[in-house]
Amino acid sequence: MTRRTFAVLVCLGLLLLGGGLTRAAARSLVVAVPDEPPVLDPTTNASASIDQILNHNVYEGLLAVAPDGTLEPALAASYEVSDDGLTYTFHLRRDVTFHDGRPFTSADVKATFERDMDPQRSHPHPEYYSEIESIETPDPHTVVFHMTQVDAEFLSLLALGDSIIQPADLPADITQHPDGTGPFRFVEWQHGDHITLDRFADYYQPGVPALDSVTFRFIPDPASQLAALLSGDVDLIARVPAEIALSVKDNPAYETVAGPQNLVQILAINDARAPFSNVLVRQAIAYALDRNAIIQGSMFGMGAPIGSPLTPASPYYVDLTDLYPYDPAKARDLLAKAGYPGGFSATLTLPQNYEIHVRTGQIIADQLSRVGIDLRIDLVDWGQWLDQVYTQADYDLTVIGHVGKLDPGAMLASYGAGSKTYYFRRGYDNPKLDALLAQGRATLDEATRKAIYAQAQTIIAQDVVNYFIQDPYQIFVMKKGITGVHLYPIYVIDLTGAAWTSS
Repeated sequence: MTRRTFAVLVCLGLLLLGGGLTRAAARSLVVAVPDEPPVLDPTTNASASIDQILNHNVYEGLLAVAPDGTLEPALAASYEVSDDGLTYTFHLRRDVTFHDGRPFTSADVKATFERDMDPQRSHPHPEYYSEIESIETPDPHTVVFHMTQVDAEFLSLLALGDSIIQPADLPADITQHPDGTGPFRFVEWQHGDHITLDRFADYYQPGVPALDSVTFRFIPDPASQLAALLSGDVDLIARVPAEIALSVKDNPAYETVAGPQNLVQILAINDARAPFSNVLVRQAIAYALDRNAIIQGSMFGMGAPIGSPLTPASPYYVDLTDLYPYDPAKARDLLAKAGYPGGFSATLTLPQNYEIHVRTGQIIADQLSRVGIDLRIDLVDWGQWLDQVYTQADYDLTVIGHVGKLDPGAMLASYGAGSKTYYFRRGYDNPKLDALLAQGRATLDEATRKAIYAQAQTIIAQDVVNYFIQDPYQIFVMKKGITGVHLYPIYVIDLTGAAWTSS
């Protein structure tokens, strides 16, 4: 038993004895999250921890994502798409203001997307907007996007955190002090401790939000999260480890909400670096790993196995989990054919504040050791992971989760030619895959798109660009009496409808 596991069990024992505290009459909510955002501008940094706190709460896009994954109006009250798929006309809400009091108009939309498309500003995913030819604003409440070609992903991309709308006159301190149109306004960021949001009194939806304030506390350690819940310091823990949820599920003082989150957990492989540049080595890794055992060990079975970059939440998902069945003998044979009959050594870099990725990595290291692949585990903090692994691609192997997108083209784009500098794409090149991805993005017919993306997923899985593990369930544990907390297929903690009921 590890020290961390012991600490968790001690807290659980106290919890079962003491029960939880409720704040029935409170109009505030304190949420424990495992990671702190590096900045507060999702248009300049790829960290999902930014979207988790700000998207839907502080920032909004033209469209939003509903809990069932469908698109719904947000800052755009309605829209039309031309018959040829090359023109999108959005009719904006007329009663919206930014948190600093400025009215929201079409000029803000135009300026936001022009910044997102500016190569000098380093948007995390400029490829999302590569098909935009021009943006017109015929009046303050109408925006027209003209496309260079059909882009079947476009509407779904507008609902992501990457596409939130900011003021045309962008404040200089936007990365530290966000200014959005959402139901909560930013109040303070105490680095290393918390972010506080207050109810935005001038929000355009009457009676929304129900809470007066929300505080997101950064508590990486699960035992500390649980202790904070027990003591009454926090009301809700977002994305808790499965063992905590399983242990408190029968406690009447608490409620658990759990389900798939459209998160693709992968063993990312740096195939720009030997020996991983050899497809036989990557295939050997795939045969050496027991996916079901990994899910059982890392999530106590609370995860959906996946064999491609999509999850079962997507109607485009193809089940390829049997492509490389668990076969250690086959793995050793492939290693020998690749020139490594005695195996080799490598480093597995893991973000230490993500317990699930650490546990998954430890299981993977154990399974690979049985076929001669000796992994040294290097635990790093989140900031170092982003800089070393994501930005510099200085790693051998890593375990991480990629937030699922609503459209398959957006999710698979990282494997295509347009992402040659992406951290797991620098050594991979497949022209056939590139052609399929381009075809899928330019096709509006759903049946044709499904066939295209089935082929694309198969190519990626066969080449073992990465090893695909699971869509781990997102699990929220909260005090009894909290309502309106929903699970979304994107990485967001939407507290727009959250409220306390009376005891």
